[in-house]
Order: sequence, then structure tokens, then C-alpha cells
Amino acid sequence: MGPAVADREVRVDTGCLVYAVVRADEHDSLPTGAIDDQPLRLVAHGSVAAVVNEIAMERPPGRRAELMAYSSVVDHLLADGVVAPVQFGSVLADERSVVEQVLAPNENYLSDLLDQLAGRAQFNVRASYRDDVALAEILATEPAVAELQERTRGRPDDEVFADRLRLGQLVAEVMEEKRDLDASVLCEAILPLTDAHKLTVGSGLEVVFDLNVLVHDDRRAELEERLESLAEAVHERLRLRLVGPVAPYDFVGDLSWA
Repeated sequence: MGPAVADREVRVDTGCLVYAVVRADEHDSLPTGAIDDQPLRLVAHGSVAAVVNEIAMERPPGRRAELMAYSSVVDHLLADGVVAPVQFGSVLADERSVVEQVLAPNENYLSDLLDQLAGRAQFNVRASYRDDVALAEILATEPAVAELQERTRGRPDDEVFADRLRLGQLVAEVMEEKRDLDASVLCEAILPLTDAHKLTVGSGLEVVFDLNVLVHDDRRAELEERLESLAEAVHERLRLRLVGPVAPYDFVGDLSWA
């Protein structure tokens, strides 16, 4: 039997994953449950700091479980003070790089951004049509659509291809107008209670819109009450779903560093 082979140290390349930017003096403790179960650390420069942890670079973060861990950390940071999330998967070489490439050259911008976000949180609103309400309304109000649907019902595709194509085009056109109108009415009631918003209009026969709003803490209760009233008023046609408060992921510009 040959001589024993000595254990060799295996070098694992690591990087510094950045979760968010916070005020340097605002977080006495940091959340647990970060990616790779590595402890979080504050890397400070002047009035701002980055929340980071060490990760193995053999498999950069990208799985759903890691995204959930990232979101959990950032949302927990919000409970202790203002937070500016950094895009998921932003990795630098080490803590020195975080200071030299991110914090030092951008301290004034980041400090101003945190001031703008202070006392505010993000809420996400989705409006969607109930079941087949949208199509039923279109058939009831658009004779041309109803006629085409009846003409093509139960017939082979090769016999009514042109009619089916026209039917799809007409439904899409009417749906765009219907979504725009419903979105306008709902947003008119919601947006006065917000400081900023991002609207994504839906598609198909279900989603009306996804609306991300930035809301001051002083108006949070009023927003929730307004949405409850709206949901009751439109419940026969629409569903409104509210998620939040969460960290202001959609209101931090392009905070992506790698």
C-alpha cells in the first residue's frame, strides 16, 4: 500500500454579494438567513454603507431560493430604517472594491437617494378581470365580435382560418381599450395617495395592470382603506390584490453592480 496522500487545501474563489445600501449609522444588527448562510456585514464609507456577505463564486446566485433569501434580507432591513435595494446578483471582488467602486464615488448620490426613500415603502397592486368577465362584456357590446365567434364556433380551423384570425385581432383591439379605461379609473383613485408609481399594462383577457407605488408611511393606512373600498366597488368585475409593504425595489434607479 502506497504512502498516504496528504490533504491539500482546496481554494474556493469568493466574491462580495451586495444586497442594499443603507445609512451607516442606522443598523445595529443585521438579519440572518442570507445566501449561503454566510453572515451579513456592513461596509461603510462616510454616511452610507452596503450590506454584503461572502459567497462562493463557483456557483453565482441565481436560483429561486437565493432570490427569496435576498428579498427576505432586504425587506427585513426596511423594518430598521431606510433601504435602497441593489439588483439581485450584484457581486464585487471584495469589500475594498465595494468602497472604491461603489460607495466612495457615489456617496452623495446614495445619501440623497436614501433621503428621498426615507419613511416610504413600496406596495404592488394587481388588477385582473374575474373569470370570463372581459370576454363576456366584449361579446355583449361588440356585435362584430359576437358574429365572428358564432360563425367560427365548432368548425375546423382550415375552414374558418381567416375569420378566427380576424376574431383574435378584434378581441385584442377591444381589450386594449377596455384595459386602458379600467386602468385609468382605478389609477385616478389610487395615485393621489402615492409619491411615485410604475404602471405595467396587462395582456390577454385577465390582467388589467400591475402597479408599483411608493407610499409615505403617513398615507399607508389611507391607501389600504382606499383599495378596500375600490375592491368592494368593482368586485363583480375585477380582483384587486395588494402586496406590501416591501422595500422600494422599483424606485432606486439602476443600482446594479457587478
